[in-house]
Amino acid sequence: MKFDITEISGLIKEEIRRYQAKIEVSQVGTVLEVGDGIARIYGLENVMANEMLEFEGGVVGEAFNLEEDSVGAVIYGDPVKVREGSSVRSTGTVLSVPVGESLLGRVVNALCEPVDGLGAIAAESRRHVESAAAGIAERQPVKEPLATGLKSIDSMIPIGRGQRELIIGDRKTGKTAIALDTIINQKGTGVICVYVAIGQKESTVAEVVAILKEHGALEHTVVVTASASESAAMQYAAPYTGTAIAEYFMVEKQGHVLCVYDDLSKHAVAYRELSLLLRRPPGREAYPGDIFYLHSRLLERSVKLSEALGGGSITALPVVETQEGQVSAYIPTNIISITDGQIYLQRNLFLAGVRPAIDVGISVSRVGGDAQPQAMKKVAPKLRLDLAAFRELQDFARLGTELDEAAQRQLDRGYRMVEVLKQKQFSPLTVGQEVVSILAGTSGVLDDLDIARVNHFIDELVTWMRLEAPDYLDRLDQTGQLDDALMEELKEAIHTYKMIYKFSFGA
Repeated sequence: MKFDITEISGLIKEEIRRYQAKIEVSQVGTVLEVGDGIARIYGLENVMANEMLEFEGGVVGEAFNLEEDSVGAVIYGDPVKVREGSSVRSTGTVLSVPVGESLLGRVVNALCEPVDGLGAIAAESRRHVESAAAGIAERQPVKEPLATGLKSIDSMIPIGRGQRELIIGDRKTGKTAIALDTIINQKGTGVICVYVAIGQKESTVAEVVAILKEHGALEHTVVVTASASESAAMQYAAPYTGTAIAEYFMVEKQGHVLCVYDDLSKHAVAYRELSLLLRRPPGREAYPGDIFYLHSRLLERSVKLSEALGGGSITALPVVETQEGQVSAYIPTNIISITDGQIYLQRNLFLAGVRPAIDVGISVSRVGGDAQPQAMKKVAPKLRLDLAAFRELQDFARLGTELDEAAQRQLDRGYRMVEVLKQKQFSPLTVGQEVVSILAGTSGVLDDLDIARVNHFIDELVTWMRLEAPDYLDRLDQTGQLDDALMEELKEAIHTYKMIYKFSFGA
C-alpha cells in the first residue's frame, strides 16, 4: 500500500488547526487579613485596578488599592466565607452583571441576584457594571417630555427624557413619593424604570415594592436593593448595577429608561466607609478626594442618545437628603453641580399640608423646558415666578402690613394656585388633566371660590371632564397642543362646570 506524503502532511496540519487546547493561566494570591468587608492580599503582583478577584468558595471581590506589598480588595457577597490564608485568583475582567427583560418585575441585589424569593433569573446577556459615558457626538438635545403626573413639576420644573433632575430635601419630606409617582405614571408609556434603594431598611424597600405592585407599576420596573444591613461594598456597587441594567434597555433595546437612585447621600457614606477602611487619605468631612468623580461618572451615563445609535435615553432622578435644609453642604453641592436641575422639598411646606412640598424659589429645570408640551407652556408661562412672588408677598403680609388692592388680588390668587397644585400621593394625572386643572386657576375662574373648596373643585372638575368632555382631554394627551380656539372651549367648559358645582355643593 502506497502512502501519499502530501496527503498525510495535509491531514496532520488540519488536525493541528483543529486542536485548540487552551491553557488557562491565572495569578493566585493569599489573603493576609480580612475584616469589615475588606481583604488584604499578597501575591497578585500583576493585578489591575478594579479587576475582579475570585476568593475560595465562589465569593467575588474587586481590587481597589494597589500598594507596594499588597492589594486592598473589597468583598462583594458574604465576607464570612473569606478567611485568612485562603487563596485568591485574579480573573482578568472587571465586574459585570446579568441583564435582560427577565429582570422586569423582580427585586435583585447589587450583583443582580434575586432576593424576592421568585426563583432564578435567566438573563439574556451581561454588561459591565462601570462603563464609559457616551461622548458629545453620541448625544442629542433633550426634546421629549418625561411626564411625572404631578401638576407642580410638569408645569414649573419639567423633566425631559435624558435629563438628570435632583430631588433634594430633608428627611420625611416626600422625596421618594415623587419618584414613585413618576414611576407609576410611566405605566403604558413604554418607559422602563429602575429603582435603586441604597442603605434603606428592608421593610422600607418591601413597602416600595408593595406600592408599585398595587398600582400595576412593578411589571415595568426593576428594583435593585442594597439595604442598610448589607456591606458598604454592595451599597457602593448598587447604583452602577442599576445603570448597567438601564443601559441594556437603552442601547440594546433602543428604549427609554427612568433611573431613580434613592439615595446618593447614603451611597457617599458607604464609599467613605470603604475608603477609610482601605486607609485612603480623608478630605473634607472625611470623604475621600474623588467623591465628586464617584457621582459624576455615575450620572454622566444618563443621556439622550443620537438617532444613529437608536435614540434611546436614560433619565436620572437622584435623591439627596439634606440636614436642616443645608443645600450648601458638601455632597448636595457636588450633585447639584452634576445634575441639570433640582426639585427642592421644604419641610415647612410639607408640615403645612402643601404636598408635594416644592419650594419653587430654588427649584429649577435647566433643560426640561425644551421638552415641555406646548399646552403646558401656554397655560402656565409665568406660574413659577408668580408663585415665588406670592411666597414673598405672603411673608410680607404676615407682618400685618396693609396691602393695596392689586397686592391683595395677587395674594388671593396665590392661595388658590397653591391649592390647585396640591395632589394626593400615588394619583398621577395625564397631561390633559393637568392642563385643565392649571387653566382653571390661572384663568381666574376660582377667584371667587372659597379657598378651602378649591382642591375639591379641581378633583370634581377633572372627574366631570373625564365623563362629559373626554375629547378635550384626549386631544391634549395625544397632541400636547393647545390653540386659542381649544383654550376658549376649555374655559367655557370650566365655567359651565362651576355653575354645576355651585348648584350641587352650594359653594
